[in-house]
Amino acid sequence: MATKSATKKLTKEALISRYMDHVLEHDAFPKSVYKFCKQHDIPETEFYALFGSFEALRKGVWNEFFTNTVALMEKNKAYTDFSNKDKMLTFFFTFFELLTLNRSYVLFCLQDNEKLWGKLEELKGLRTHIKGFATDLIEDANANKNLRLTKQSPKLFSEGAWVQLLFLLKFWLDDSSPGFEKTDMAIEKSVTTIFDVFDNTPLESLVDFGKFLFQERRA
Repeated sequence: MATKSATKKLTKEALISRYMDHVLEHDAFPKSVYKFCKQHDIPETEFYALFGSFEALRKGVWNEFFTNTVALMEKNKAYTDFSNKDKMLTFFFTFFELLTLNRSYVLFCLQDNEKLWGKLEELKGLRTHIKGFATDLIEDANANKNLRLTKQSPKLFSEGAWVQLLFLLKFWLDDSSPGFEKTDMAIEKSVTTIFDVFDNTPLESLVDFGKFLFQERRA
């Protein structure tokens, strides 16, 4: 990593990058803000201006994954014309591409991933972002429906999207297929399933998704 200029103020992105590099190079999370800042020639005041603690910084890493995912999606001029289903697919594909670029850190961060649910505090900010993204999609879909009975619950849909992300994250952590192609399949099948459920045509997709999960468990 390039060193910080003496006159250039530290950015959140640069601090996160240094933190992630530090974790991987030392195979451990730093315990002292003072020692971390001294080692990386960072004034403590600049660290605390961005994050109040290492715990807040680790949450910030996941927030950056989300922010960068959305920024990449919106660079595609055609994105705004995508269907809601294609927007969700694009989000998950892009999000996991970013995770793959940072897989070593994510694996270390979520080691012992059988206890992934115990990491929910660290993922709290990401959960808020995911639920907000999903809520916007379902509210957009509801705006085009005239009958109240055909409208879907943004709260239920957004919570489902979060559970879906946790499932896909666990799947990706365990995936050893070339190019994580099985994760891509899981993304496509799970997104198709959840949208079919909300379109009230779930049976075929649920059966297809169930077969996929059964085959993966036997592999």
